[in-house]
Amino acid sequence: METKPSNPKDAIGCKKPPLSVLPAPAMYVAALALLDGACKYRRHNWRVAGVRTSVYYDAAMRHLTRMWEGEDVDPESGIPHLGHAMACLIILLDAQLAGKLTDDRPPALDPTWMKKIQGHVDELLKRHPEPKTPFTNLNQNA
Repeated sequence: METKPSNPKDAIGCKKPPLSVLPAPAMYVAALALLDGACKYRRHNWRVAGVRTSVYYDAAMRHLTRMWEGEDVDPESGIPHLGHAMACLIILLDAQLAGKLTDDRPPALDPTWMKKIQGHVDELLKRHPEPKTPFTNLNQNA
């Protein structure tokens, strides 16, 4: 069988960030949420006016918790809450990269706090090696 010689661009292109790893449907839903915001507030407004970390963190968390509690679609926009949460995170990251993020997070904790929490989780799971199955959408009738 004959093989095709490699294009010289392949050697360079395969070392660049692989945008092909981003799932297209998720990107499209995030784009819908960003379009919703662009229509309300002006496209790319955060690159001009800047944003506060807390505002977009709060918005992302509201969308995530509404999804977590069973509401998949934002009733105001008709766009999935996860798309809105992604849009919030995209804006936060883009504003940070553009130097337009006002970091109003609380003072940082000792970085070992999560290891301490994980130690408690490990201890609880050791004490309860066979925890009861949670009630979820997968087994709510069980």
